[in-house]
Amino acid sequence: MFLVYALFGVLCLGLAPLFGKTALNTVSPLTALALRTIIAAALVLGWMIFSRAFTELHDLPSSFWVIITIEAILAAILGDMAYFYALQTGSIHEVSVIMSCAPLITIIVGHFIYHEMVTIHQVIGAALITTGLVVISLD
Repeated sequence: MFLVYALFGVLCLGLAPLFGKTALNTVSPLTALALRTIIAAALVLGWMIFSRAFTELHDLPSSFWVIITIEAILAAILGDMAYFYALQTGSIHEVSVIMSCAPLITIIVGHFIYHEMVTIHQVIGAALITTGLVVISLD
């Protein structure tokens, strides 16, 4: 089932920049990010209420709030703001290719922070992906 979710996620993340680039023709990246965040928050809040997932909020430790706040700042604010500014001034394919390098950072940092094993196959795969991204971005 993870494969279906992953493929659906890839489809959504692949189509999103097309709409983002169009939206950035009429507003600043900050406005686009703020509105997208408000809309997403409203939809997720509705989903939480509908599924009754809000009941677990009172059981969360304070350390969770610190960690999720850092994640929100990195991904939802700084990462997305950089993405929107890049998308506004760059081409969709260049921005998407560069942003596709994020999993490589995750693999490297995951190894050093969580001591996750990185196999030779993963190193070769990461090198091939990086090489492919460079080749795709060449004019």
